[in-house]
Amino acid sequence: MTQKTKLNEKIVLLQKLMRKQQLDGLLVTYLPDQFYLTDFGFASAGEAVLLIHAKGAACFARSLYEQPLRAFAPYMNVWGEDADRLSAVAAYAKKLGLKHVGFEADKETYMAGKFFHAQGFVEVRGILSSLRVVKNKEELKRLRASNRLAYQTYEYIKPRIKTGMTETQVAAEMERYMRMNGASGTSFGTIVAFGENAANPHHVTGERKLKAEDAVLIDFGCLYQGYCADITRSWWHGKKVPAEYTKIWNLVEKARKAGVKAVKEGVGGKQVDATSRAVIEQGGYGPFFTHGTGHGVGIEIHEEPYNNQQSVAILKAGNVVTVEPGIYLPKKYGVRLEDTMAVTKTGAQILTKK
Repeated sequence: MTQKTKLNEKIVLLQKLMRKQQLDGLLVTYLPDQFYLTDFGFASAGEAVLLIHAKGAACFARSLYEQPLRAFAPYMNVWGEDADRLSAVAAYAKKLGLKHVGFEADKETYMAGKFFHAQGFVEVRGILSSLRVVKNKEELKRLRASNRLAYQTYEYIKPRIKTGMTETQVAAEMERYMRMNGASGTSFGTIVAFGENAANPHHVTGERKLKAEDAVLIDFGCLYQGYCADITRSWWHGKKVPAEYTKIWNLVEKARKAGVKAVKEGVGGKQVDATSRAVIEQGGYGPFFTHGTGHGVGIEIHEEPYNNQQSVAILKAGNVVTVEPGIYLPKKYGVRLEDTMAVTKTGAQILTKK
């Protein structure tokens, strides 16, 4: 089965969902959704508008994309449009005689949403997200490769981190390694945190130098063929490990294992969070676990479903989620341990491994 046939299958699935919602057309302007449907990488948002309709698919894009996209996606009608893509796609929808055209309002700019309303198009929500949340075989293959490379990067960098190196130097070497081994970039800003900086869950990597006895936390991921990886590891650099650091590291590891064990089809994301959180609370560090236990990973680094206290999601086979409990002691250090995993009927298949 060719890549292009698979892309057609995604559009067919979308068309089925559209029929259930009595839509004969759907406008797609959100960049990650466009990539999901076409596997074609537009450089930035706003450069194309897709129209998926009952009989096929059309795209109005900057003229520089016209020939490449036609060659890449021969099943799609493509027009180069540099002036007003929104008006062009609206006119085409009317030419096709489409009566019920939807757009995902929560993914639109204010001006685009206002324009679509004026054309008589209707607001819909969650159609493409409901497709993207369950990964197909090709997506899972890419996610395995992406997360395997992230794990290999951890194995590569850990023995190379030396006293006196800055956080920025370590991050640069990690990113070089990922690029040299097939990544197209990072899936988010690489976090390298030394010492007290590890107590900040979203520390911005800087010029802090590693001391002879220091905490290390690295949270990073790579982008491989359009799909993200996410992994966090923490350890003590040196031989004089503080007793409290050992205590919280072991507690976080216990919470990670409990969360991973909880992940399986039919389990609520809220339950996964509660399972990990209970371990840390019972250990006496509940107030120092300050974020959710996990999130979905795919084309975007944070997407549905979420494993947190507010989640209403029920995990399904094909979801890809993280489990990432942490304990953060202000002005001292922090520990977070994170794996990305595919949800199966019987449990979690960890992707952040060899």
